[in-house]
Amino acid sequence: MIIDLPVRPGLRILVTSRPVDFRRGMDSLSTLVKETLATDPYAGDVFVFRAKRADRLKILVWDGSGLVLLSKRLERGRFTWPPVQDGAITLSAAQLTLLFSGVDWSQVVPRTAFVAHQGTG
Repeated sequence: MIIDLPVRPGLRILVTSRPVDFRRGMDSLSTLVKETLATDPYAGDVFVFRAKRADRLKILVWDGSGLVLLSKRLERGRFTWPPVQDGAITLSAAQLTLLFSGVDWSQVVPRTAFVAHQGTG
C-alpha cells in the first residue's frame, strides 16, 4: 500500500457506504465526515470514499501535520464495496490493504488464534 497507516490503539478505518461526487476535494470530504458521520476528520482516523463507478476510491486521513487525500482508479475490474446503506462500515487495516489492492476483502476470513492448553499434571 502506498500510505503508511498510523497504527495505534483505537484506529478506525471507516468506509462511507454511499457513493460521493468524486469532484470533491479534501475540504469538502472533511466537511462530509463531520456532517454525515459526526466524526472529527482531524482525529487521525482513516476515511474511505467510493465513487458511483465502483473502480474508484479516495482515502482521507490526518497524518498529524495535514490532511492527506489519496485517490485510486483501477484500470481493470472493480473494488468490492459493502452494500450501500446509511453511515459507514468499519474495516481493519488488513481489509483496507486488500480493498486498496483491488482484492475482494469481504471473502477473507481472519484466522482465530490458536491457544495451547497446558495440562494440570
